[in-house]
Amino acid sequence: MADRDTLPLPLEVRTRLAELELELSEGDITQKGYEKKRSKLIGAFLPQAPGKGMDPSVPHERRTPVTPGSSSRYHRRRSSGSRDERYRSDVHTEAVQAALAKQKERGKMAVPMPSKRRSLVVQSSMDAYTPPGEEHIGHQDTSSGSEGEGSMHGEGTPTSSQGSINMENWISRAIHGSTTSSTTSSSSTQSGGSGAASRLADVMGQTHLENHSAPPDVTSYTTDSIQVERPQGSTTASRATPKYGNAELMETGDGVPLGGRVSAKIQQLVNTLKRPKRPPLREFFVDDFEELLEVQQPDPNQPKAEGAQMLAMRGEQLGVVTNWPPSLEAALQRWGTISPKAPCLTTMDTNGKPLYILTYGKLWTRSIKVAYNILHKLGSKQEPMLRPGDRVALVFPNNDPAAFMVAFYGCLLAEVVPVPIEVPLTRKDAGSQQIGFLLGSCGVTVALTSDACHKGLPKSPTGEIPQFKGWPKLLWFVTESKHLSKPPRDWFPHIKDANNETAYIEYKTCKDGSVLGVTVMRIALLTHCQALTQSCGYTEAETIVNVLDFKKDVGLWHGILTSVMNMMHVISIPYSLMKVNPLSWIQKVCQYKAKVACVKSRDMHWALVAHRDQRDINLSSLRMLVVADGANPWSISSCDAFLNVFQSKGLKPEVICPCASSPEALTVAIRRPTDDSNQPPGRGVLSMPGLSHGVIRVDSEEKLSVLTLQDVGTVMPGALMCVVKPDGVPQLCKTDEIGELCVCSIATGTSYYGLSGMTKNTFEVFPMNSVGAPISEYPFTRTGLLGFVGPGGLCFIAGKMDGLMVVGGRRHNADDIVATALAVEPMKFVYRGRIAVFSISVLHDERIVVVAEQRPDSTEEDSFQWMSRVLQAIDGIHQVGVYCLALVPSNTLPKTPLGGIHLSETKQLFLEGSLHPCNVLMCPHTCVTNLPKPRQKQPEIGPASVMVGNLVSGKRIAQASGRDLGQMEDNDQARKFLFLSEVLQWRAQTTPDHVLYTLLNCRGTIASSLTCVQLHKRAEKIATMLAERGHLQDGDHVALVYPPGIDLIAAFYGCLYAGCVPITVRPPHPQNIATTLPTVKMIVEVSRSACMMTTAGICKLLRSKEASAAVDVRTWPPVLDTDDLPKKKPPILYKPSNPDTLAYLDFSVSTTGMLAGVKMSHTATSAFCRSIKLQCELYPSREVAICLDPYCGLGFVLWCLCSVYSGHQSILIPPSELEVNPALWLLAVSQYKVRDTFCSYSVMELCTKGLGLQTESLKSRPLDLSRVRTCVVVAEERPRIALTQSFSKLFKDLGLHPRAVSTSFGCRVNLAICLQPHRLGKLADQGTSGPDPTTVYVDMRALRHDRVRLVERGSPHSLPLMESGKILPGVRIIIANPETKGPLGDSHLGEIWVCSGHNASGYFTVYGDEALQSDHFNSRLSFGDTQTIWARTGYLGFLRRTELTDASGERHDALYVVGALDEAMELRGMRYHPIDIETSVIRTHKSITECAVFTWTNLLVVVVELDGSEQEALDLVPLVTNVVLEEHYLIVGVVVVVDIGVIPINSRGEKQRMHLRDGFLADQLDPIYVAYNM
Repeated sequence: MADRDTLPLPLEVRTRLAELELELSEGDITQKGYEKKRSKLIGAFLPQAPGKGMDPSVPHERRTPVTPGSSSRYHRRRSSGSRDERYRSDVHTEAVQAALAKQKERGKMAVPMPSKRRSLVVQSSMDAYTPPGEEHIGHQDTSSGSEGEGSMHGEGTPTSSQGSINMENWISRAIHGSTTSSTTSSSSTQSGGSGAASRLADVMGQTHLENHSAPPDVTSYTTDSIQVERPQGSTTASRATPKYGNAELMETGDGVPLGGRVSAKIQQLVNTLKRPKRPPLREFFVDDFEELLEVQQPDPNQPKAEGAQMLAMRGEQLGVVTNWPPSLEAALQRWGTISPKAPCLTTMDTNGKPLYILTYGKLWTRSIKVAYNILHKLGSKQEPMLRPGDRVALVFPNNDPAAFMVAFYGCLLAEVVPVPIEVPLTRKDAGSQQIGFLLGSCGVTVALTSDACHKGLPKSPTGEIPQFKGWPKLLWFVTESKHLSKPPRDWFPHIKDANNETAYIEYKTCKDGSVLGVTVMRIALLTHCQALTQSCGYTEAETIVNVLDFKKDVGLWHGILTSVMNMMHVISIPYSLMKVNPLSWIQKVCQYKAKVACVKSRDMHWALVAHRDQRDINLSSLRMLVVADGANPWSISSCDAFLNVFQSKGLKPEVICPCASSPEALTVAIRRPTDDSNQPPGRGVLSMPGLSHGVIRVDSEEKLSVLTLQDVGTVMPGALMCVVKPDGVPQLCKTDEIGELCVCSIATGTSYYGLSGMTKNTFEVFPMNSVGAPISEYPFTRTGLLGFVGPGGLCFIAGKMDGLMVVGGRRHNADDIVATALAVEPMKFVYRGRIAVFSISVLHDERIVVVAEQRPDSTEEDSFQWMSRVLQAIDGIHQVGVYCLALVPSNTLPKTPLGGIHLSETKQLFLEGSLHPCNVLMCPHTCVTNLPKPRQKQPEIGPASVMVGNLVSGKRIAQASGRDLGQMEDNDQARKFLFLSEVLQWRAQTTPDHVLYTLLNCRGTIASSLTCVQLHKRAEKIATMLAERGHLQDGDHVALVYPPGIDLIAAFYGCLYAGCVPITVRPPHPQNIATTLPTVKMIVEVSRSACMMTTAGICKLLRSKEASAAVDVRTWPPVLDTDDLPKKKPPILYKPSNPDTLAYLDFSVSTTGMLAGVKMSHTATSAFCRSIKLQCELYPSREVAICLDPYCGLGFVLWCLCSVYSGHQSILIPPSELEVNPALWLLAVSQYKVRDTFCSYSVMELCTKGLGLQTESLKSRPLDLSRVRTCVVVAEERPRIALTQSFSKLFKDLGLHPRAVSTSFGCRVNLAICLQPHRLGKLADQGTSGPDPTTVYVDMRALRHDRVRLVERGSPHSLPLMESGKILPGVRIIIANPETKGPLGDSHLGEIWVCSGHNASGYFTVYGDEALQSDHFNSRLSFGDTQTIWARTGYLGFLRRTELTDASGERHDALYVVGALDEAMELRGMRYHPIDIETSVIRTHKSITECAVFTWTNLLVVVVELDGSEQEALDLVPLVTNVVLEEHYLIVGVVVVVDIGVIPINSRGEKQRMHLRDGFLADQLDPIYVAYNM
């Protein structure tokens, strides 16, 4: 195909094309419209290839290189007006394309695209849409870093479309190693397939894939996902719809059959992650403990500096010209009196018309007036507000340089110190708080401002200017002449020679956003002006055009200070005029025949875009064009392009003078305007990998990653410059090493105001030579610029210290990464080039984060494709991984006053999770290479050796027991009976009217109650019914499906009376039959129930339409409705013959989602009740409040059995009623003056969340908890300390004793092992008072290795564990190694084994696989006491003997439960408990209300519930990834953000993580966002 650039296109077509491109870049027309119009325009000029009837609407443009010949005739792919061009160099673009092509050859795996809820997609794309056509070319936001705020990104160096021949030759030599080739041949001349890369980029930019269901997989560049070949013949290529990513390859993953979208994506991720990572690293450092984090070792092959040690470079002598004034004020006085009519400053309005001319005479008289007024008219005569030496803020807008100049010189004359700052626009500007801090630390009390600015400041309703956030209280003083009083005739400012007093303070924003004030002394000010005058060759009455900000930096030094020293005329162009007319500065140069112009590279770029062949431009008057950001490596392309275009308009090549400056060292170097046009400027084409190791290598084998630098001239007159190593001792660099430039000169800043420590490190540096001797007796100042001094004393700057990111020991500059990202196709993707790059510290290394604003019209697919390409390009060119890439809607990043991106504020928002990105791609798997080595399991030490080891080291074996039941003499009447049914009959005879049960409804009133005799009679009737209507034999199983209440209790004893085995089953939830009924059915079937008993209401529910949709209703066993009972009682009550027969079955769903039923014999049931009676001191006169679910475990025992055994009254509160009335339980406890109460974690959480803000109103109700002595949380998990503590704290005001709350612990094999009621008050002295529950802190990292290491509270990685309660009477515990079954020592982590009379007697399962679980109930130790039969709880924990003693004087053994073995996750060879990771995640952001984690094929999946707007969903992804890396050394594979309530929870308030996992893999969660971390 013909090279588009060499087509003979007529001028008007070329102009129209360029306008089209501009419209497209500005968003005025769509891509489609652009292509249509473009093809129309050039259709006539395209040569038709014979035999191919090509449709002119097919865009077949291929980017071909510019040959110097064609570049002058046609500006190749004219740069559009948007700022994203500013970092572009064509060569770099080609390098990026070639790098991407290389990646393609390597064949990268597919990256799964994140899935997002529709609402989120629609919303974010419309969020910040700016209607096209509203913004004119000039509104370019000016920065990708923070413009002019100490971040090098700032000033934008656009690149023109045509690269300069000069540079192209340099680089072409670097790329091809050939000196002859004068063209930079396109990337297609390089290795094999990269020609396809540029085409590929086009196809990707222009083909809209038809199938929107599955996005094309960009990253794997396989031919089946994107066809690069052009269609032959027909223009609409029929394309096979690509399957999702690598879906064909993914039928199963690790033997798990895959279903649905989610698991396909995970599998894709798994495949991607199986790719070999970077080479493994060898060395480690010990992180306070044997956990080893790898540290990057230097690669032996990396380039090292080999040059000789550099010598300090001395600038030329600062020649003292006889008539130079002794101070700047003296100069002003001279010109103000000798030539008062001479123009000093001309300001422009927004139409480019001169607004006002300030003459030297006016400047002089007005400055005197300001000086007089600020010294004498503020405060009183006796107490003036300002004295010489005080600091004053100067707040002037960018369009009023005249008022600023008058105020500045007024301050100099009054000898007060001006501190120029930006105008605050709102109460909460980005970064204004730090400015306020600067003003406060400088002791500023007065702010000078102009009338217009004063009127524009935000006002309070009373008309006062509010105090800005973080600012000191200021007096605002307007400096307009009309508001000031005339100084008396005899008053005259005191004009001294320049001395060591402070002249002014210039603010500087640091990398972290803090603002420092650099103090500049009067002598430094004068010397700096002299040095600039000498090096720039300024002469009297020259005209200079200034586009820069006159409040600081180059704009202040040239346009306000040096100009006055030389009586020059400054034409000031405000930023607002540049926005409207980017050519304005060039027009003013022509109009005023200006000799000098001060610009930034972005101004040159804008002029290029806008110049459109203007006929009347003549730049021959310019002798010097100062490029203020010439030190930014990416400014070179703007300079070259500008010269290229304007050379024909009289611009001489030697006029372009880049300079390097910094707030601390003022002007560091500047290129002199020479007349010798034969000597070309210095260029360096450096290898980026070399630079990342800090060395200078002129070429690289890669040929892709090069950085072209231009020199910034030589050292300033009278200054000494050297280059020192950027970190550590300031040692001189070698000649081929990059370091920080340091300057020794009078003309530098002297300190950071008020910060002596930082001042010492920056302004008082003594560089050392190789033997450690200082090279000069005078201190040097660090400039913050990184670079080197090249041949001929030319300075080259490669970056700034502020933009430096050290990743894995290599140094990368933020600007270079910005440039690479902006060179990725499609070029216009980043909105106006607004992109920020910074690093955050995660897991002991810097990680690179890229945040960009995306175009308003980009689709999800565009975004994702662009992101994956950027990752590859940065990896290919800089050999560094990007940790996180985030896209935000356009115009949403915080801005600096001049419209650039406020970098530190952006970083702050990112870290606190309030950036609200609309797309995020995290790549921790590829970036994080310093994780600890996976733990290799050592062969287990035999149990005998462990025991001997413990004996030798004096450690006791970890075992403990409750009090011995046999020796306890008590008047326990119920002990006479073997069976609970007998106890009930005995109570019905002896105390018939004693109330056993009271059930409360949601209003707190008594719904029903049962006395001993009522319960007995109802149980008899139920037994009759079972025999008559159910025709049941003894030993048959009966399912009791009742709501929590009294019917359930009666039905239970009815079964015992009839000799049947009851199973309590939670009834189905009427609103949620589909999910709750199958569980009921399953329990009924697994327990082999012969019949079901229930209420009439539930009977109806079981036969309803909804029920038949959920399960097969025909297979239910007979259902008996106990609401109508037979009148007669049974002839005889059943009495079991053997106490070891089954009393009841206890079914429960464990947290791992397993349904397990255990068998409880009559013996165990009675022993259980007795144990609880003794531990809790229960007897008939006591009342106990129970707010638990009565279906399994301890909850069932307390609800149904204990009252009958001990005779106390149970006040029953169904937990479901608390959802209606959260205060119900506590009000009942208060009203019935209950001393002992039992609840679950979910009840406690309901109270904490529901009543948190109502404690005051509850107090008045009166709610009094002061009588409560024990409040036990019934649980089968590690105690939730945070919850119990916040509950205690919250209700302390209502009288709850802080020591009243404790926990219990039970599990399937033994429903209650520990139960600790505390004894408070008087009772503590008598009876069975247990000691307080103790809390210990263990090292979480040791715990992962199955070790317990006690640490101090608050130490890093510490985890608080609370003891699980006092061991019940008759219970023995031992800690055993779950693998070897050997006993373990005190404070060692192992499985908790239990031996007790109330152990369950086995699992009840229908499938006959008891053999698998048999050792759960009868295990023996492999060593030591091998006779005792133990039950294995399946929980890890440890015993620790405490210093406390119990009532009998024994030392108290505390049991600490760590977590269930089934739930623990094996990752990287270590054992993690989900709750620890979840706790870290919940802490990371206020909007995360709940979290659950699980693993799938070795990937860690984190599910978080979001309480906030869906816009916050993506903020959570980086935060979650960071916290899990930092605290647990794990990489999160998938982050899923869901709505509140999605994580399933069982009745005990435990998370059902396995259900969640199944739901996730089956794609049933309807997540807001799913992020797949790379």
